[in-house]
Amino acid sequence: MQDENILTIDSLTKKYGDKVAVDNLSLSIKRGMFFGLLGPNGAGKSTTIKCITGIGKITSGRIIVDGFDVEKDYKEARGKVGLSPQDYNIDFFGTCEKNLDYMAGYYGIPKSIRTQRVHELLARFGLEEHRHKKFDQLSGGLKRRLVLARALVNRPTLLILDEPTAGIDVEQRIALWGYLRELNQAGTTIILTSHYLEEVEELCTDIAIINHGKIVAQGTKAEFIKDGSSLEKKYLAITQTTGWKE
Repeated sequence: MQDENILTIDSLTKKYGDKVAVDNLSLSIKRGMFFGLLGPNGAGKSTTIKCITGIGKITSGRIIVDGFDVEKDYKEARGKVGLSPQDYNIDFFGTCEKNLDYMAGYYGIPKSIRTQRVHELLARFGLEEHRHKKFDQLSGGLKRRLVLARALVNRPTLLILDEPTAGIDVEQRIALWGYLRELNQAGTTIILTSHYLEEVEELCTDIAIINHGKIVAQGTKAEFIKDGSSLEKKYLAITQTTGWKE
């Protein structure tokens, strides 16, 4: 029987030397959620994401992704996750098609189905006419689309988006929101981190706020804004009360 939680973080601690970046954090995310993970810079969001994806080594605690332990079952757990990072960790001189094909190869997708998968993603994100363009020749909006397409090559059950609309204009942002809604409605669980709080309010059903490496508030979007205030006002009140991370 499938666990209703696609992600379970149990008492996660991550240290860099004597510095505690994530402090005994526990969090569960149910399948199908569109989950907002918020917090000021340095609060522990990026470190938590690195631990979920297996990029960062856990100091203590446990993370289960779709039934797989990220440390004991790294390959299986990593195959369940798609990551669209804020920074472009991509081949700037590779074409759209080559970047997608390379990532498909990384996940061990057979060549027999890899080409079709790449073509499907190029079509889905309106990149077909740009397939032979190098990454550094693309507009900001097209770059974001390619990074998102690359995160979906392995057909993840959990998609993590770190500032997915940073640096793109309003029209491109709204278009990207449409793609993300479709993905979520089709069954992909999404974790979104964003400094655009209106984006989180628009897309997410559930929210958690991290500060000082701990969850300082968590609930449904409706619970956060039930008194008629905006998510931004509630977020500022919570983070200022719990103190900014130095």
